[in-house]
Amino acid sequence: MNKTTLSSEQVERLAKLDALPDDKIDTVGIPEAPAENALLARRPGLGEPRAHPDAVALDADVVGWFKEHAGDKPYQTEINRVLRQHVAKTEKKRA
Repeated sequence: MNKTTLSSEQVERLAKLDALPDDKIDTVGIPEAPAENALLARRPGLGEPRAHPDAVALDADVVGWFKEHAGDKPYQTEINRVLRQHVAKTEKKRA
């Protein structure tokens, strides 16, 4: 973990911000995060999706493509990443 030392001025500013009620904090300059960000968000160790050991029948050419294009990642991880993106896009269209 990268540790950053804050100046006394920064610590003071953060303390003042922490003491403010949420409705008094000016968030006008902060854009809303897209809804799909929540679907793709991952926090290691906190509610991270668990792998479910289901067998899925995939066509050999599809598996071959992922094996060729996965780079240094396991091809199964790439298949999961693509499926997760598809789910996020599908959910976005429904919203």
